[in-house]
Amino acid sequence: MSQNDAFAAAAHLHVLLRRKTGRVTDTEWMVHNAEYAQAIVAFARERASEDGHADLLPLADRLESLVIPVRKATPVSAPAPLTASAPADLNARYIGRLRG
Repeated sequence: MSQNDAFAAAAHLHVLLRRKTGRVTDTEWMVHNAEYAQAIVAFARERASEDGHADLLPLADRLESLVIPVRKATPVSAPAPLTASAPADLNARYIGRLRG
């Protein structure tokens, strides 16, 4: 994802949402926060379907493709059992990285 492309998509969507619905958005937050971007995309799609603002859809799709990570289905497996030495090993690695 190019950050410039993401900002451009967020800015275009911001302008259209402001003009057509009166909704004010934060373009920088749209680019940096996937949950906020998803909420704005959902709002844009809702307004497109309910109010007939079909020109919001391509921008919502573009923002979604640039900002919102694709969640791939992964098989769920049982976690490995913890051993008594596991916490000590983690602590040693953590402390070693702080000092190193």
